[in-house]
Amino acid sequence: MRNKFSIGQLSKLHNIPVKTLRYYDEIDLFKPIYINEETGYRYYSSEQFKQLDIIHYLKTLGVPLKEIKQQLQSRNIIELQESLKKHHETVETKINELTRIKKRLEGRIKEIDASLKVTNIGAPTVLKIPERTVVQLQEKIGSIHELELALRKLKNEFGVLSPIFLGKVGFTRTISQVKHYDFKEYNSIFLLLEDVEEQDLLQKMSNVFPEGHYVSIFYRGVRSEASSYYKVLLNFIKENNYEIKGEFIERAIIDQFLSNDEEAFLTEIQVQVSLGE
Repeated sequence: MRNKFSIGQLSKLHNIPVKTLRYYDEIDLFKPIYINEETGYRYYSSEQFKQLDIIHYLKTLGVPLKEIKQQLQSRNIIELQESLKKHHETVETKINELTRIKKRLEGRIKEIDASLKVTNIGAPTVLKIPERTVVQLQEKIGSIHELELALRKLKNEFGVLSPIFLGKVGFTRTISQVKHYDFKEYNSIFLLLEDVEEQDLLQKMSNVFPEGHYVSIFYRGVRSEASSYYKVLLNFIKENNYEIKGEFIERAIIDQFLSNDEEAFLTEIQVQVSLGE
């Protein structure tokens, strides 16, 4: 049959599944030029190739089939322009979201990589740390149950935009708690905000850990072992005549949710200090 192509031939020529071509026919998007009444076979003309190319092109741009059908029927250039503008905005939004996800993944990969290479376990060090933005909830936390409730409350009350991401949740203890060796509970929970967009949107509700010098100590093991490392920090601060300027910050970088090997668990404890003269 001259200048006519079966649905199988069209499928091979355009690399489009037969099932897809049949669906296009069902929704009146792209119909065969001729159907054999006896066999039910569909046949297409080479003159329809351009139309199929347009459908494929618009589809790859993310334009819904419903809008493609409308455009093919109306052939209105203004409508096409508006449709493309709308989908351009959608693509930009998706790109921005994927960029944020990429940055989070890169940051977490980098942090896990660094955690596996930590060698100064149990040895206090002084670090200059830039300002960090957090959302913080003042809540007494002394059990896993209270921890999970506080996490949900943190997310609901502050409308945290990104998911609670492993490794970005931490806790604080007051100076009084640590000096009195009271490690039964934390006095607050916080979530580090990674994205500039989130920091801007939550500016009125967020808090900051100020830039400055922090005494830091890493330890491996379970959370219940933390008390001995707080004591090491206190002794180090006293020996060097440093002045404590804020609450103690504790963050599990690797815990039971990331590893089943307790020896791989990694927690960091920090506290801002004034180095003096």
